[in-house]
Amino acid sequence: MTNCSKIMAILQENRTETAPKVQDVLTEYGCFIRVRLGLHDAAVDQCTNTGLILLQLCGDAIPVQELERKLTAIPHVKVKTMSLEF
Repeated sequence: MTNCSKIMAILQENRTETAPKVQDVLTEYGCFIRVRLGLHDAAVDQCTNTGLILLQLCGDAIPVQELERKLTAIPHVKVKTMSLEF
C-alpha cells in the first residue's frame, strides 16, 4: 500500500505574483501529489490576493524537504507540513 500520510499547506500571500512560480514547483513534483485543493476568498466582484493550497503527498520516498525548500524560496510563500499517523 502506498504511503499517503503527508499533508502540506501552502499559503500564498500575493497570489497573483506567486501563482506561476508555485505552479512550476508543483508541476515538478506532480508525481507525488495525490490531492490538491486550492482555497481563496472569492466573490462575484472581487477576489482576494491570498490563497491556500492543501496537498496530500504520496510515496515512500517523498522529497518533502526539497519541495518545501523550493516553495519557501518564493517570496510571500509559507509552507507547513504534517504527517498523519494512524
